[in-house]
Amino acid sequence: MQLNEDEAGPYQAIPQSGASWQPEGHPATQPHEYERGGTAKLLTLFRPSTGQVRAKGVTEAPNSVLHPWLQEQLSEVLALIEQQQPPETLPPEEERPLYARWETWLGHPPGRPLPPLRIVLVLDNLAGHLSSDLVRWFFDHGVMPLYTPIGGSWLNMAESVQRIIVRRALSGQYPQNAQEVIDWLEQTVAGWNHNPTPFVWNGKRRRRRERARSRRLGGSAAALAHGCSIAG
Repeated sequence: MQLNEDEAGPYQAIPQSGASWQPEGHPATQPHEYERGGTAKLLTLFRPSTGQVRAKGVTEAPNSVLHPWLQEQLSEVLALIEQQQPPETLPPEEERPLYARWETWLGHPPGRPLPPLRIVLVLDNLAGHLSSDLVRWFFDHGVMPLYTPIGGSWLNMAESVQRIIVRRALSGQYPQNAQEVIDWLEQTVAGWNHNPTPFVWNGKRRRRRERARSRRLGGSAAALAHGCSIAG
């Protein structure tokens, strides 16, 4: 199983921008007073193949907060996997598919006996994710950490679903404090999980954005360049 973990935010408890229609000659305005009612982050564990999201809103995400939450969520997922396929029913390591072998991901045989590989976990290459205690816990529980390259955090699919969640929860809203931000984010995650969308590179959401852009440009001067349409 592949899972992606990321921490989104921080998001401030201030007026959030959102899409709006304004009469011609009356541009949108925003309060100019600087107010800050706290910040919140969203810890996210995303399964791309199903679209399911496990998430928790927090005001800060040091290792003392992130690690216990991540271990708790992974333990729940591992328990579900073992219910469906108990360890004693698995074939020997050398007979498993390549993606289910430690050697495939490590590049060499493991240096000590490890439990069956159950989860490949994609994380950003951050110091908090490289903690020796956390990495040791991963290996002891059948989790292979796979870190995105420096400057390649966009490869973490969790960022895609985070953008959707945050936009739905906060766009055009004015949270008064960090707890409101947390509540709205977690409620949006719960709604998402009622009808999740699996992750697909260049999938339906991108095509919808491209169609919307074509409609916005259609009939305008921006739709033509040297006599050729650029709307598509």
